[in-house]
Amino acid sequence: MRYLLAVFSLLILITETRSQNIDSSSVGKVYSLGEVLISEKTNRSSVTSAEMRKFNSSDAGSSVRILPSIILSSFSSRNESTVFLHGFDTRSVPVFIDGIPVYVPYDGYVDISRFITYDISRIDVSKGFSPVSYGANAIGGVINLISMKPAHRFELNAMAGSMSGKSRKTAVNIGYNPGKFYLQSGFSSIKRSFFPLSSSFDTVSSERDHKRDNSASEDIKFSFKTGYTPNSRDEYSLNYIFSHGSKGNPVYLGNDKNTKVRYWKWPYWDKQSLYYISRTSIGDRSSLKIRAYLDQFRNKVSSFDDNTYSTQKGKSSFNSSYDDNTLGANAELSTDMFKNNHLVLSMHIKNDNHNDFNNDDPSGKFSDYTFTAGIDDVHKANDKLRLISGISYNMRMGTQAKSYDTGTNDFLSYPGDQNSSVNAQTAAEYSMSRSTITFSAAFKNRFATMKDRYSYRLGRGIPNPSLKPENSLNLSLSSAISPVENLTLQTEIYVCRLFNTIQLVDNVQDDLSQMRNTGNSLFSGFDLSVDYEPFAFLNLYAAYSYIRRRNMTNPEILFTNVPENKIFLSAELNPAKKLTIDLCSEHNGGSFSTTDGSRYAHAFFILNASITFRFTDSFSLNSGINNLLDRNYLYEEGYPEPGRNFFISAFLDIKR
Repeated sequence: MRYLLAVFSLLILITETRSQNIDSSSVGKVYSLGEVLISEKTNRSSVTSAEMRKFNSSDAGSSVRILPSIILSSFSSRNESTVFLHGFDTRSVPVFIDGIPVYVPYDGYVDISRFITYDISRIDVSKGFSPVSYGANAIGGVINLISMKPAHRFELNAMAGSMSGKSRKTAVNIGYNPGKFYLQSGFSSIKRSFFPLSSSFDTVSSERDHKRDNSASEDIKFSFKTGYTPNSRDEYSLNYIFSHGSKGNPVYLGNDKNTKVRYWKWPYWDKQSLYYISRTSIGDRSSLKIRAYLDQFRNKVSSFDDNTYSTQKGKSSFNSSYDDNTLGANAELSTDMFKNNHLVLSMHIKNDNHNDFNNDDPSGKFSDYTFTAGIDDVHKANDKLRLISGISYNMRMGTQAKSYDTGTNDFLSYPGDQNSSVNAQTAAEYSMSRSTITFSAAFKNRFATMKDRYSYRLGRGIPNPSLKPENSLNLSLSSAISPVENLTLQTEIYVCRLFNTIQLVDNVQDDLSQMRNTGNSLFSGFDLSVDYEPFAFLNLYAAYSYIRRRNMTNPEILFTNVPENKIFLSAELNPAKKLTIDLCSEHNGGSFSTTDGSRYAHAFFILNASITFRFTDSFSLNSGINNLLDRNYLYEEGYPEPGRNFFISAFLDIKR
């Protein structure tokens, strides 16, 4: 760490006389080609790069947790972080980078903690009502990570830090933009040997100290972007992202004797995306945006006999690998030719392919095609009222599904299947001098994933190839009000009626589970956020979320991992020009960890604190403590989260 600080100091001395005065929290211009916007603010919230730095967020999951409606949780049995939006998980809230779908083709999930954000300029979260130009399966909304683009001739952003658990992180982004073209490249790395447990954690036979066993992880990311801007309206860009991850899987430490302990490691969790995006003007009032992409995902999980992670002789031991890819393209034709209307016609097609390998068995092969055609329209009725509407046709066609049966040493093949639906939505947005009120209604669907339909879940599940798509009717009433200067209140009341709910049902046959259409469900909730700056040196922020999820047809089948109540509070204090003190706290209510209620994660409260000192306009130092009160808390029963842990980071930002 001291060597990196010395290098930073030298760079400051070299460049300080030539660098511009900048906000040290700003780390790059938003890459506008990566945006998917119809209406500027309707049902959309954002997290900026400055906020990510403020809250010491290094991955997408920890970044969006500050927003109301977002619940950060985990599938701890796989050591995966996930988020829920209005109660919907990432199968129904797909994750994009620059409008490119990056969720895993096989199951629709994504380990959101694997997406490092040091080269991300903004994260957009659309709730319920979202542009149909995102494509299919956005039943609960979307999350779009928008990368950065250089705005100056030369830009350099660098970071180096260390954390408790023998952990370190580094990042470097370099941009060049002399005018007609630009280059942007980035490298980031986060490595952790273990995470410390709270001192209030009672050690057990399988966890004898307060260093969480098998919690090591490493993530490395490389990104590159090049673009050409012949004029102010046209732009052509080629992008490449490569991510490598490896991780352990801490074992279950709960009280449920029926929960099997897994001794798992992921030697690799690799993802790469190559994509082209362009925007070409057509006359004075229209433009065409095109995206074409290849997204690849490979991972391997190894199951061992015991906590030595050295032998694989038992029946439960295996090596399972995924080799997935998505090839797709979409086009958006935008026009303002019609008076008081902004119209966007979009078309998407993508082919998802999944290959899995268990030990030395032959590969299972699965393939889906998804097609979407849609129209979005923003109509300006008058200076205060805007009407936003959209309609789309979605189709998913399963073209191949065969898995290898180790019992018969033969392939099990399933016939091709096809589902289609029409999605429609509308919203009215009324704006006054200090407030905006929006009502929206959206009818959307989600197709069952390959895993939903065909997975045996490592011998613990029963396939269900006849799953129907689930549909939802989302109703929302929201407002943004600024009754006085420096005070903003945002509220939302929403109801989601879910039909043909796709839900994992535990213990349907002995201890086996199955994905089923469990009938009709109702998600309802209320969100409130307050942003207030009572003094120039103090900013206060509070966000509260209430959500209730219940299966109306089968109320005994419980929804998991989402508490009914969540509170996020933060205070930013600037006692001196170059000094900032940040406090933030989070309260999550309790939640069930299984659909039969046999496991329950209790409510918790955690407090984080940090201090930032800006030595110059280009160089700053940030240090702090997470889980300051050293609480023993968990998102999923049996999997304790980190106790008190420390961090320190140095940042260098140069633009000229």
